[in-house]
Amino acid sequence: MYGGGADPLPINIPFNVLLKKLKEGRFLSTLFNLKVEGHDDVRIICRNVQRDIVKDLPTHVDFMRLRRTTKVKLFIPITFEGEEEAPGIKMGGVLTVVRPEVELLVVAGDIPESIVVDLSAADIGDTITISQVDLPSGAKPTIDRDFVIANIQAPSGLSSSDDEDGEEGEVAADAVPTAGDEDGDE
Repeated sequence: MYGGGADPLPINIPFNVLLKKLKEGRFLSTLFNLKVEGHDDVRIICRNVQRDIVKDLPTHVDFMRLRRTTKVKLFIPITFEGEEEAPGIKMGGVLTVVRPEVELLVVAGDIPESIVVDLSAADIGDTITISQVDLPSGAKPTIDRDFVIANIQAPSGLSSSDDEDGEEGEVAADAVPTAGDEDGDE
């Protein structure tokens, strides 16, 4: 455990407790309250989990001390709502997720569970960018430009089969010599 204006402090966490928390998910973006004997309660967030190369089990964890008002960069997952009502998806469109999570600068006391994107009005060809999403108060993307989160595309079976049929017809007409051309050339 490091940071917060204090010396680094080595701590031991029971392996089963750590493994259970890791499997629950969101371990790298959850603010924990930690009590160590002989020290004050501190709020911490995990900054790194080192794993065994072969067994993929955790071997070392880095925690950073935080205050509730500290700003920290975290990857927040994106959840999509309204897929059943989306006109583009009802017509057979496909939701393509470009970014399943977005890095945000957030206040440690207000870390959101996820960023919610409403698709209920999305049509085929629509693109959802970060500027169209309601971010939690105080949260700001770490990327300064307006980037794409997801889009709704036309079904690939319809668009590619139309193109292939047209191309195959042209290629077949060019590749097959006519009987009159062969006789005239010889």
